[in-house]
Amino acid sequence: MCADTSSSSQPHGWTRCPWPGTDPLYVAYHDEEWGVPEFDSRALFEKLILDGFQAGLSWITILRKRAAFRAAFDNFDPGKVAGYEAKQIAALMDNPGIIRNRAKIEGTVASARAYLEIEAQGGVADFVWNFFDGQPQQNGFRTIAQIPTQSPKAMALSKGLKERGFKFCGPTIVYAFCQATGMVNDHLVSCWRHEACATLAHTPPLTARRRDA
Repeated sequence: MCADTSSSSQPHGWTRCPWPGTDPLYVAYHDEEWGVPEFDSRALFEKLILDGFQAGLSWITILRKRAAFRAAFDNFDPGKVAGYEAKQIAALMDNPGIIRNRAKIEGTVASARAYLEIEAQGGVADFVWNFFDGQPQQNGFRTIAQIPTQSPKAMALSKGLKERGFKFCGPTIVYAFCQATGMVNDHLVSCWRHEACATLAHTPPLTARRRDA
């Protein structure tokens, strides 16, 4: 997120978090995706990988390259990515549409393999959401300055992912991942999306929904 703390309003007068600024792509991401609880394992995998690629960069940079990333990484199909070998990695290093960082590319392959192991043992969605007891955490921050970059739960999730073989999943990366996927609702209370995302959280815990399915 950007450091700007000024308010940003929609044309009809609703106030949103300031960090998207006026960039249409960033605004759409804020209004439609960021903070929405995500329970699909594959979507969670994609977001975690992209957050890892963001390290040292701005999220808008990754967002602008997201379509290219999806095309380059077989739409983030963990089964396919886990099988990448030297030839595929070399091709990715030659792809100008993505972030050509060998450590992050190789880390993505390792993370895909870790994903498959967790998915076979109960599911990635259950694994990550269990650190939040299956329910989004509702925060009540009023300024950007109040929003942390880490939390105890994100630190525990980071440790759990690392122990399972995931790469580029430090506490700061994981907290950003938790914000984006709605594990925590970090929209400012003045933002119209705060209440909207909070409403989405009023559902049975993930584990209960899985049992009833």
